[in-house]
Amino acid sequence: MLDIYTLGEEILREKCKPVKVFDDALRLLIDAMFDTMEEANGVGLAAPQVGVDSRLFVLNIPDWGKGVFVNPQIIETSTELTCAEEGCLSIPGLWHDVERPESITVQAQDEKGKAFTLKADGLLARAIQHENDHLNGVLFIDRLEAEEKEKMERAWEKRQKRRKSG
Repeated sequence: MLDIYTLGEEILREKCKPVKVFDDALRLLIDAMFDTMEEANGVGLAAPQVGVDSRLFVLNIPDWGKGVFVNPQIIETSTELTCAEEGCLSIPGLWHDVERPESITVQAQDEKGKAFTLKADGLLARAIQHENDHLNGVLFIDRLEAEEKEKMERAWEKRQKRRKSG
């Protein structure tokens, strides 16, 4: 299992570097990321969430399955927006509605470096956008109105204080 970095860790606010080498070390990282995500009951996990400065994330979406996205780029988004509750393994226990495009098209590479293009909507599109944000140093709370973001940050700080004192 890998450690999941949480709100306040610098790497979560950095733009990640592209993956250039597709080797056994990358595949081991991907396997460990899947194990860590599943252990934490998540549907997605990005490399910076486990302290790795690489443009990579993994997903396991109900009714879609598992996917690996290396060097992803969202190349198209729908004008239709949808609002749904999101949470994050890096901000455990906090949830908020986030508005995002309903459908997207993403280009990426798989764990072997093979390029692919995927059109996605619903939960899959939302998860891809959420994890792709991580690769650019953006957390879901950054997509909220300033007042709501502050409330979420205060709630997080309270939870951390309780954890440390309890």
